[in-house]
Amino acid sequence: MYTLCLYLSTALVCSYLYYTAHMFHMCLFFIQVEKRLDLVKQVSHSTHKKLTACLQGQQGTDLDKRSKKLPLTILAQCMVEGAAVLGDDSLLGKMLTLCGETEEKLAQELLVFEFQIERDVVEPLYVLAEVEIPNIQKQRKHLAKLVLDMDSARTRWQQSSKSSSHPSNVQQGGAKADSLREEMEETANRMEICRDQLSADMYNFMAKEIDYANYFQTLIEVQAEYHKKSLEILQSVLPQIKAHQEAWIEKPSYGKALEEHLAISGREIAFPIEACVTMLLECGMEEEGLFRVAPSASKLKKLKASLDCGVMDVQEYSADPHAIAGALKSYLRELPEPLMTFELYDEWIQASNVQDMDKRLQALLCTCEKLPADNLNNFRYLIKFLAKLTEHQDANKMTPGNIAIVLGPNLLWTIGQYLAEIQLFENLESEDAKKSKY
Repeated sequence: MYTLCLYLSTALVCSYLYYTAHMFHMCLFFIQVEKRLDLVKQVSHSTHKKLTACLQGQQGTDLDKRSKKLPLTILAQCMVEGAAVLGDDSLLGKMLTLCGETEEKLAQELLVFEFQIERDVVEPLYVLAEVEIPNIQKQRKHLAKLVLDMDSARTRWQQSSKSSSHPSNVQQGGAKADSLREEMEETANRMEICRDQLSADMYNFMAKEIDYANYFQTLIEVQAEYHKKSLEILQSVLPQIKAHQEAWIEKPSYGKALEEHLAISGREIAFPIEACVTMLLECGMEEEGLFRVAPSASKLKKLKASLDCGVMDVQEYSADPHAIAGALKSYLRELPEPLMTFELYDEWIQASNVQDMDKRLQALLCTCEKLPADNLNNFRYLIKFLAKLTEHQDANKMTPGNIAIVLGPNLLWTIGQYLAEIQLFENLESEDAKKSKY
């Protein structure tokens, strides 16, 4: 009996030493993977949280309810309602209708996008961070407890084996030792099963890293598809929007290119030029200092705004020809390119410097013929009006020389002067913006 106990003791000790060595290597592996688990859990949890915050729809609700609460859906509804109020006969109404329909389509694409992200990325990240990794960590803690239980059972068995080795306690001690040995073997078996399960989970976790990485690949792919479809929607509606804009004839004329204004309005003579000249022919031909005397700033601003809308109240301004003349000068000066053009600037200067009167006139006519058709028509119209104005120079004091002084800078200037004025205007706007903050 003593020999048997000694043999069993030796065998169990050897087995224990084997397990101890094996467990040492396993512990190193577990420690490395445990650190990896903590890092992956932390990153997955953080990414899940931030990604969830990016979703505009409410998670967990059905698609219909989710769609109604999307900001884009609310915006689309607001635009459609605004279009109904303004009506399709207005440009804003047409724009709101198109934009409202577009925003609704974008909202539907966003809804599909977020549903895919939630299903294929957000939920898997949650399961990884809150279920899979915690389960492995729980298994690791359970294994540590089983190892302690096995060590405790082994210690009790060893102590019992020593006691049973005494001749007086062989029979009683042997029975107790057998019971403790069975308990130790059972505990060791449970520990081994748990260890194998944990090892399998650890290896499985390491092997599935490519699957976890695919979550982020899926995120980028779904985003790319969403933005691609959204861009297609926007690109499909832009031509319609531009077509409505181009077809709308009620466009501002001040500050716009002459050719553009004439093309949109279908006119040969710019509306501000024709409207102002027509009114001045009726009420301003004998007004002293016409084009020289500055008008009221508020009236000039109002008149320019009405001309921009294609509206002209003759009765209101018939008593203030200086405002009409000021509006005409402003239109000419605010053209992006002077009526007499940048290209012909040098030729105009050279022609005006010719000493012989007949040759000077011939040079001016020759340069005039080089003007683009639209510029030539409007320039000729304006010159005819100014010729009539000089017929009343005894009353209005506007001789050809005086007219040239006040209108010349509004008909011809260099591109350098134009750029300098733009820079000055931008600086003034910037200063006004700064002042408005304080």
